[in-house]
Amino acid sequence: MMTQLLKFAQSQLAQFLSKDFHSPRSKQSSPLPLPKREPIKHLLIGSPQAVTSTINYLQVIGYASVGDWSPLLPTGNADEVMSILTRQILIQ
Repeated sequence: MMTQLLKFAQSQLAQFLSKDFHSPRSKQSSPLPLPKREPIKHLLIGSPQAVTSTINYLQVIGYASVGDWSPLLPTGNADEVMSILTRQILIQ
């Protein structure tokens, strides 16, 4: 099951990354405005083991390297931490 999930996640990521965000939607002579970038934050909350495992998995599928995430931060709840990843995405 984990192998199937990994293959599915990799195919979805590859499909997303292969999209050409710069190609025009229709053939118009006027130039299209440049897409702008906007920050998006991913927040993982769980046990230290679950958060660390998820961060490692996201690196394995090529989404984000371990070093892109914040250190594990306490949430105030027993045996619970959080980690944050900020990414810039294209907005059209």
